Amino acid sequence: MTGVRERIALVGLSGSGKSTVARLLAGRLGWHMCDTDVMVEQMTGRSIPALFAEEGEAAFRELEAAALAAALARTPVVIATGGGIVVRDANRALLRAQALVVWLDAPTAVLIARLRAHHEERPLLAGDDPAVRLEALRAARSPLYRQVAHLSLDTSRMSPLHVAERIITMVTRTEN
Repeated sequence: MTGVRERIALVGLSGSGKSTVARLLAGRLGWHMCDTDVMVEQMTGRSIPALFAEEGEAAFRELEAAALAAALARTPVVIATGGGIVVRDANRALLRAQALVVWLDAPTAVLIARLRAHHEERPLLAGDDPAVRLEALRAARSPLYRQVAHLSLDTSRMSPLHVAERIITMVTRTEN
C-alpha cells in the first residue's frame, strides 16, 4: 500500500460534501485536489447530465474510471469522487489499494437540503420524489461504500471545515 497516505479519496452519496470537503482538506494539507466529475467534464467538454443523456451511464462510467486512474497518479492528492464511482468492482479495488478512503454520509433529508442549496443542475432532484431515489441509491451503494472505506464520517452536524479537520485527525491517528 505504498503511497496510500499521500492519497485521500472521499466517497459518498450526492450532497455528502465530497467536493467541498476535498477542497478544504487539500488546502489544509497543501495537497493537490482532484474532482472526478470535474475531470470527466473537462475531458469531454460536456456536463455530467449531458453525458448521461447523450451517451448513457456505461459510457460515463468508462470516463469516470479513466478520471479516477488519472487522479490516483498524482501525489499528494485529495480526490472527490462521483457518488456512483463505487458501482464498478475495479474502481473499488483501485481506491482501496491506492488511497485512504473516507466515506462521508448524512441522512437523506440533510443530503436533499444541501443539494437544493446549490445552484447547479442535479438530475437527482429533477422529478417527483428525490428522497425515494436517494434512498434507493443509499440501499444499493451503502454496502459498496462500506466495503471500500477505511474510515467513515457522519457529516450531518458538522461544517465542511470541521469535517476536513476531523479527517485530518482521523488520518493522523491511523498513521500512529
